[in-house]
Amino acid sequence: MSGHRTALIWDPAVTGYFFRPDHPFNPKRLELAVSLIEAMELAGGPDTPIVAPRPASDAELLRVHSVKYIDAVKRFSVEGADTTDAWKYGLGTDDTPVFPGMHEVTSLVVGGSIQAAEMVMSGEVTRSFNICGGLHHAHRDRGSGFCVYSDLAAAIAWIREAHGARVLYIDYDAHHGDGVQGIFYRDPEVLTLSIHESGRYLFPGTGFVDELGDGDGYGYSLNLPLEAFTEDASWISLHERLIPEVAEAFQPDVIVLQNGCDGHVLDPLTHLRATTKLYEETVRIVCETADRLCNGRVVATGGGGYAVWTAVPRAWTLVWAGLSGQPAPDLLPRAWLDRWQGEAPDLLPDRLRDPAGTYPGVPRRDEIDATNRRTFESLRRQAYPLLRGWGLGF
Repeated sequence: MSGHRTALIWDPAVTGYFFRPDHPFNPKRLELAVSLIEAMELAGGPDTPIVAPRPASDAELLRVHSVKYIDAVKRFSVEGADTTDAWKYGLGTDDTPVFPGMHEVTSLVVGGSIQAAEMVMSGEVTRSFNICGGLHHAHRDRGSGFCVYSDLAAAIAWIREAHGARVLYIDYDAHHGDGVQGIFYRDPEVLTLSIHESGRYLFPGTGFVDELGDGDGYGYSLNLPLEAFTEDASWISLHERLIPEVAEAFQPDVIVLQNGCDGHVLDPLTHLRATTKLYEETVRIVCETADRLCNGRVVATGGGGYAVWTAVPRAWTLVWAGLSGQPAPDLLPRAWLDRWQGEAPDLLPDRLRDPAGTYPGVPRRDEIDATNRRTFESLRRQAYPLLRGWGLGF
């Protein structure tokens, strides 16, 4: 164990965040991941408590969403409601359909992330993982990209209001964390760092290096868009440089970490080619950075991930093991495989970590890596005067 008490925020009630049977945002992934964590005996002890989330209050939602938007979500959450104007709020679309009870269950997700932040900031735990959270596309007055409310922004806003703490938000979901970035775009006490597949290829079409913030927040929004088909080596090497460098400059009091795992090679919605190694290594880098700069404090969430059976449970088990400082054995428990294989549409992997050589390499690997490095250097050049102003030299 790392010596850091770590809470897993979980209750099966959050699986009610369910759009429709054929929607890629399938809550089964949560059930699979938590059941794997439990089957591997990685949670539930005195240093790894499982804590049920509580709903967010309207006041907590209002820190980051407008009254008009919250009222609209409540209205559309009633079974049989008239949803003809839902599109005005980014809802009722193919991506983000409305469904009965939408407000109640999404408020529970938000409350879970605020609760995760409360436990960390109070010192009850050092780290926390709201596995159902990570809804990073929701904006102040509209939903987007499967996200109704922004649990991440609500948790960060609570941290700012209750503790006046500086928050470093790190997001390595394959999709740009546009909603969180937008909500804090003018706030110099919240630095948003998103590493994602380039918006040239992928929703939401944003997250370029010149999106640096606005007003007092200029320089506190950083984006590293990756080339399609980026693999582990390139991605991890950038994390190893960028995350500690930015954190050293910003000197956060706490890190909020979004762990979307849709950059995995098996994910059907993106074009990146990570293996489970990315999730293990990134959490290691973040936790080491937090231990050095902010007394280990990390508030983590899930996020995207649409290879529901084959990638998500393994990636998030590795995320949890890293956060809680536990060695995770490689072989998946036979009981877990037997429990789920009959329901799974694919053959379930029997190892937590993808063995080397499991997936064929990309012929353009060197070219992709070179492009990613040029993008990284472009970000550093644009951010250099700002980072130097914080006292960081290169």
